[in-house]
Amino acid sequence: MTYAIVRPTRLDLDSYARATGLHPQAVRRLVTLGLLEPTRNARGELCFAPSQVATAARIQRLHEGLSINYAAIGVVIDLLDRIEELEAALRGLSRR
Repeated sequence: MTYAIVRPTRLDLDSYARATGLHPQAVRRLVTLGLLEPTRNARGELCFAPSQVATAARIQRLHEGLSINYAAIGVVIDLLDRIEELEAALRGLSRR
């Protein structure tokens, strides 16, 4: 059995909102839409991994840069992730 020596860093809702430049209500909306995947602390409050800051930036780029609505962003992100997986698989095959 292994134990973490350091507790993982988590951002509360307000800290996450400040880090991403989003209003806390907008963060809650993205959580409701399933675009962000927070955890909950012992008090039931939303907590975000630092990696979720990059996820919020990706969502904002898609929304503002390409004018994609939030409902469609989930589909676009899934497709982009799938393309990335397929490209990685192709790179692995070409190395052989």
